[in-house]
Amino acid sequence: MSSETRHLNLNHFKSITYKEVPVEIDEATLQGVSQSFSFLEEFSRNKVLYGVNTGFGPMAQYRVPDADRVRLQYNLIRSHATGTGQPLAPEFARAAVLARLNTLCLGNSGVHPSVITLMQELLNRDIVPLIFEHGGVGASGDLVQLAHLALVLIGEGEVFHKGERRNTAEVFEEEGLKPIQVEIREGLALINGTSVMSGIGIVNLFRARKLLDWSVKCSCAINELMRAYDDHLSKELNHTKLHQGQREIAARMRECLADSQLTRKRKEHLYTGENKESIFKEKVQEYYSIRCVPQILGPVLDTLNNVATVLENEINSANDNPIVDIGTEHVYHGGNFHGDYVSLEMDKLKIVITKLTMLAERQLNYLVNPSLNGILPPFVNLAVLGFNFGMQGLQFTATSTTAESQTLSNPMYIHSIPNNNDNQDIVSMGTNSALLAARVIENGFQVLSIEIITICQAIDALNCKEFVSSATKDLYNRVRAVVPAYREDRPMYREIEAVKNLLLNGEAA
Repeated sequence: MSSETRHLNLNHFKSITYKEVPVEIDEATLQGVSQSFSFLEEFSRNKVLYGVNTGFGPMAQYRVPDADRVRLQYNLIRSHATGTGQPLAPEFARAAVLARLNTLCLGNSGVHPSVITLMQELLNRDIVPLIFEHGGVGASGDLVQLAHLALVLIGEGEVFHKGERRNTAEVFEEEGLKPIQVEIREGLALINGTSVMSGIGIVNLFRARKLLDWSVKCSCAINELMRAYDDHLSKELNHTKLHQGQREIAARMRECLADSQLTRKRKEHLYTGENKESIFKEKVQEYYSIRCVPQILGPVLDTLNNVATVLENEINSANDNPIVDIGTEHVYHGGNFHGDYVSLEMDKLKIVITKLTMLAERQLNYLVNPSLNGILPPFVNLAVLGFNFGMQGLQFTATSTTAESQTLSNPMYIHSIPNNNDNQDIVSMGTNSALLAARVIENGFQVLSIEIITICQAIDALNCKEFVSSATKDLYNRVRAVVPAYREDRPMYREIEAVKNLLLNGEAA
């Protein structure tokens, strides 16, 4: 993070979140933070500033005596550390810390530089604050969740370190770290912001991009297995629509299928003039789950690209209140902590990932139903029909999981409940939206795992491994390395999980 650009791009964000590179903060950035702090210290001496010498929220009408100003910040942090539910996954919590650190580095918050350096140490030493899933309504930011981060910074609460959940004070002592000392408004600056929803949102985005890559691979494989005509992927057809996502998905599929020996050219089969049947045995056009993939996954890609833009803007924005501007030597009160931008994008993200999951479920159904595909045994059963069950049990799980995602995709963005004595009379629910999107993405990986296992079964059933594209053969080999061909009935839950981990942690190369 450099003062020259003060812009953290998502690739760098990802590298820090997943501990590939350390956090580095240059001296100029620290100097800017220090100047902001010094300005606020002087500016606040004879003025009424929200959260500095007033109460919070609807209690802002009450002046806080100067002697109690520091204790006010500690009261704020401790009173709001009320999260419930499961702890955030480590990558979500690290992403939240990084997002908060980056916005504080902008110098619009008036915090003491010690806040910056301690947060840097948390990330670089992989000390992960205990932050709970439930608590924030996303209007004054992620108040409750960020209070748990602030609690750690003052040396209280709990952290995860070296695989254990421990008291912060013990870990700090072992690591030689000192808690921050609240100076002016460190409590409010730390908890007033959108950093938890944004951090979760960015991890969601990374995972969703992987999921889309695998969905394209699956769709290509099914086109091969069904010996589909390839003109629905042609540049000529897809460029008659102006949507960039559709064009790119079609291009990816053409590249993936370039060396396939199974997809067919329409002009070689239906445009020869030699077809005299009154009723054609082979389909003239494929089912939509095979033929309309660019039109279905194109909006998913376009949405992911827009989500990336919004989230990158958000983490590089000042999103607390009030905002310190040393250029104009003024402090501005407003609502930059409101999470509507992130909430809306997370709702859009979970909607398109649910649609991607629905596509996978329908493609799976096509493979297991001989009345639809016409070439595979029921449930792609490689053993004895009627005695063995093939993919039947797996399909139940895929269908159930897809149905859950459909329900979870109802929007949080419009689900506002006033609270805080109606001070927060319209809220974003952004963190809830981000967490629901995470659940939908997790479901997507589970359904695609089942679809990919079934694709491998179909390749075995048709004995066509040597004729599929290089990309499909690679997919087959990687899955077969962890899931042998399914003939005799056996429990599959561990193998589904193994494939899910392969999709989540591997690359769709």
